[in-house]
Amino acid sequence: MKNLVIIPTYNELDNIRPMIDKVFSLPEKFDLLIIDDGSPDGTANIVKEQQKVHPDSLHLIERSGKLGLGTAYLTGFRWALDHGYDYVFEMDCDFSHNPDDLVRLSEAAVKGADLVIGSRYVTGVNVVNWPMKRVLMSYYASAYVRLVTGMPVRDATAGFVCYSADLLRKIDMEAIQMKGYGFQVEMKYTAWKLGARIQEVPIIFTERTQGASKMSGGIFREAFFGVMKLRFRSVHPKQNA
Repeated sequence: MKNLVIIPTYNELDNIRPMIDKVFSLPEKFDLLIIDDGSPDGTANIVKEQQKVHPDSLHLIERSGKLGLGTAYLTGFRWALDHGYDYVFEMDCDFSHNPDDLVRLSEAAVKGADLVIGSRYVTGVNVVNWPMKRVLMSYYASAYVRLVTGMPVRDATAGFVCYSADLLRKIDMEAIQMKGYGFQVEMKYTAWKLGARIQEVPIIFTERTQGASKMSGGIFREAFFGVMKLRFRSVHPKQNA
């Protein structure tokens, strides 16, 4: 099975090299696709240096500016399908997601899940170093998504996930509208409406220690109001999927 981990980056100079080293040290093989949105700190240059060490496993797409988390992942999904990957993972670069858990997500996918979610809330609240205000906002955001959409997912905003290529081929990516963190909700909702087999695997989420968070009020507002629109949107499989 061919596994691809997609990591969007913007100013992740402190984290990118340790992340690359860690992923390639795992007992299971994962290729990496870094999608860098014009980081002025030279993140992409580090990736290019590391490509000399991992020429067949480390890939880079450079974009001209901050075009949004959602568009980065959609770009990565299309690239993964074009290059024949079987499972495609989303993960942050800041080590808030433990790369060791990639193996656990992969195991759940191989056993039959179409969408595997690294979940902070499926067994309680497993978050480290977040202020209580942010924990409550995130936890109740997922509760809000369940209430509005009826989707039975405990961590709807999770950004540590694995999609099977078969599922991605069924999703009409041109119809995905949200660009920020609401993208995570929209993708899960679309998968659920298409009848995907969804499994939540408990993880421990740890707030970044290097670099700056990308969360903003605008991102939160897009997700809040976008979820209300989801309830009234028809979801159909992509033609010729």
